[in-house]
Amino acid sequence: MQSLRIIENWPVQTAAAAVVRADGSLAGSHGPLGHRFALASVTKPLAAYAALVAYEEGAIELDEPAGPEGSTVRHLLAHTSGLAFDEHRPSAPPGQRRLYSNAGFEVLGDHITKATGIPFAQYLHQAVCEPLGMTATTLEGSPAKDGVSTVSDLVRFAAELQAPRLLDVRTVAEATSVVHPGLKGVLPGYGHQSPNDWGLGLEIRDGKSPHWTGASSSPRAFGHFGQSGTFLWVDPDARAACVALTDRAFGPWAVEAWTPFTDAVLAELRSR
Repeated sequence: MQSLRIIENWPVQTAAAAVVRADGSLAGSHGPLGHRFALASVTKPLAAYAALVAYEEGAIELDEPAGPEGSTVRHLLAHTSGLAFDEHRPSAPPGQRRLYSNAGFEVLGDHITKATGIPFAQYLHQAVCEPLGMTATTLEGSPAKDGVSTVSDLVRFAAELQAPRLLDVRTVAEATSVVHPGLKGVLPGYGHQSPNDWGLGLEIRDGKSPHWTGASSSPRAFGHFGQSGTFLWVDPDARAACVALTDRAFGPWAVEAWTPFTDAVLAELRSR
């Protein structure tokens, strides 16, 4: 795909990108696909997927207590537990506001560790990475932000999100549907959004503006971006997903670069 060559113009030292179709075939790639990048918050969808495997295995329930009083696993996954961004303290009642929270995913990881008796990093490896053949992916700390992976590995995960093998398709449909609709919140790097819609560990585009996906992205598009200059989106209407990883921290350069990049990718997909 010619559109992927746009990453050559990004003000970063190293970048790689790929597009995978809904049938799992690779539509195109560019850059060092085997280079390991820090994922930052693109770690969260992987952690969420492991949590959903734990749910389907019966180790946890989505509506069982977890986190602050009144909070559940579902609240933690949907950033509605009330926990602060990076502090393990409640700053709102559960279900009242969309408070994006690294702490919430750390509490979730601890909860799954206790429920399964397996350290969360090991559980993620066994539940998600190993069965998908993601041999270069590791979790080296917080389930919120300390994953390391490659474009080659994340293409496998993006294919899984589009045609699930590890989870029931109904579970993935729930994870990519709005949880606690209508809540306002802040999308880091993009400001206040009303509503600020999320599923279970995955952000849903809907009508958000500004946004890190394309102006032509479907409202049904979902995914995540990371402060290390990384993103993964799935657009069901385009029947494709895109992964882009870099080694430069998110900032104004990404706000300027990512939207036209995604629009170019979508335009090329439509023209085929």
